[in-house]
Amino acid sequence: MVIDADSSDRGVRSVPGSVGAAVRPTAVPAGGPYATTTAAHTTTHTEQGTASRTEPGDGHSSRTPRPDLLVTGGDVVTMNARREVLAGGTVAIAGDRVLAVGATSELRQRWPGTPELDARGCVVTPGMINAHQHQTGDPLARAWIPDDLAPGASIDAWAVPLHAAHTAADDTLSALLTCVENLRNGVTTLVEAGTVAHPHPVAHAMHTAGIRGTIGTWGWDVPGAPFAASAPEVLDRLREIVETYPAGGQIEGWVTLVGHGLASDALLTGAAELARSTGAPMTMHLSPSQSDPEHYLKTTGRRPVDHLAHLGVLGPHLLLAHAVWLADSEVEALLGSRTAVAYCPWAYLRLGQGVTRAGRHSELFERGGRLALGTDSGNAGDSSDILRTAALAAGLAKDMRVDPTVALGAAAALELATIRGAEAIGMADRIGSLEPGKYADLVIHETSGPQWAPRGDIAHQLVWSSDGRSVRDVLVGGRAVVRDHQCTTVDETALHTEAAGASADLLTRSGVPARPSWPIVPAH
Repeated sequence: MVIDADSSDRGVRSVPGSVGAAVRPTAVPAGGPYATTTAAHTTTHTEQGTASRTEPGDGHSSRTPRPDLLVTGGDVVTMNARREVLAGGTVAIAGDRVLAVGATSELRQRWPGTPELDARGCVVTPGMINAHQHQTGDPLARAWIPDDLAPGASIDAWAVPLHAAHTAADDTLSALLTCVENLRNGVTTLVEAGTVAHPHPVAHAMHTAGIRGTIGTWGWDVPGAPFAASAPEVLDRLREIVETYPAGGQIEGWVTLVGHGLASDALLTGAAELARSTGAPMTMHLSPSQSDPEHYLKTTGRRPVDHLAHLGVLGPHLLLAHAVWLADSEVEALLGSRTAVAYCPWAYLRLGQGVTRAGRHSELFERGGRLALGTDSGNAGDSSDILRTAALAAGLAKDMRVDPTVALGAAAALELATIRGAEAIGMADRIGSLEPGKYADLVIHETSGPQWAPRGDIAHQLVWSSDGRSVRDVLVGGRAVVRDHQCTTVDETALHTEAAGASADLLTRSGVPARPSWPIVPAH
């Protein structure tokens, strides 16, 4: 199933007309939400945006390193502070970092003979960020949970039994499926939602696929629930994850709670203290529907976010998944504490949770809140295509207010998928933009399809016209993990075959009532 990492073709020169080469070079029109620069007349940019002949590599050497790869000729969406797009530009990569971004002719002249990856006629973006993704439970039961269940039934009658029946092998296989799908859609960093019984096999699967991301484990102290434990035991588990996967690695350990109304005050405060003392971020679910506010008001006399504020849990270390049903006081608490939110709009529509009635994510964005996009799970959101999610986020923002002039349009939604998403998960110093010194996480979007003809504003075409199917190549830390629409690190055919058998076994063991919408009959 797994292809050796050395088989990646990161160092292979691509020539015009070869497999994966773009059909034709295309210039980006002037104007639009981003400043556009013709790379042929642009000096290579440093991370600070000033002209320089020596770009930083690892920050420790005064001598400019030589790049291992030039990604040449694409229209480079830098997501730098000025949001510049370099038309026909090049990204120079040394090791796992971006060395320089600038004019193709200049970088070729500076480093002659460097292997190239041809991106002419393509759009090159930073790797995208999925800030809330369940890697286990749903992937092997994909598209089996009905979309017409009563509130809560998808959790109680489906998700909990599926997770309870998961083996370590199931977790590994599920994570591989999830990582490959995310990579194929241009996601280079994902935040695991925390519902993982076997975190080390999942982390190994993430390493195998080559994705960047975070890992956690089940964090709840509800009596009788699968993988639940006392608050001290849960905190010990989480501490072990954080220590095993320190910050700065390809996989980072996070403090993960299930959240909702499924944690005692002792676990909530203990988790927040663990996050603050170790520097590891924390994430949990809260208020995707009305049930969490009803529970908290009944048990604490406060709304959910207000109760977290009362306990001292809120802060820049915390990423709340969902936060759909918020009162005014809760919005103010999130903004005042710099608590981040992962917004998963497809999940709320799939589950009928009321985002069109109650969602205030556009307001959070407009008021400077920390916001990222997520795709949730295989039966709530269903697809890991973050560009589809960006389009929905922008569309809902406009439609819910009956106002097409709102700030959360296509350009802003693309920022949520990249640099603003990176800031929300605490990684903007490393990912989210194509700037020297940052990780070489990038996506090459093929523009030969009808949705790209003729070429217009890049942000509009990426968000409104295109989706993950345009993703041709993906690099994570300078390593090609997707080439010509196929994952290079995992045998996808073997993976799908294995997943089909494991899915049937899991559905039987878990006892969930999996039935097709329509009768399936033999064709003979």
